[in-house]
Amino acid sequence: MNVPKEVKTYCPKCKDHETHAVTLYKAGKRRALAVGERAHAREKRGYGGQKYALQHEFAKTTKKQTLRLKCKKCGYMRHKDGIRLRKLALV
Repeated sequence: MNVPKEVKTYCPKCKDHETHAVTLYKAGKRRALAVGERAHAREKRGYGGQKYALQHEFAKTTKKQTLRLKCKKCGYMRHKDGIRLRKLALV
């Protein structure tokens, strides 16, 4: 699916419709020392297996792509949940 690199949409900070730059959201690297990561590692340690079952077979063949909108006027960034699609192209 083709998505424009710039789109005019509502900015909650400016409280008006402004031009936004569109990029694809990518999750950052997980922190190994975060509380949740440490708790999960503690649960996995020793005998007893996983805290929850590892998923081996996936029902879905695609992921929902999240778009990141950055206001050209004030620089405010917000995320917009995309639709389920195989390939996303910014044009």
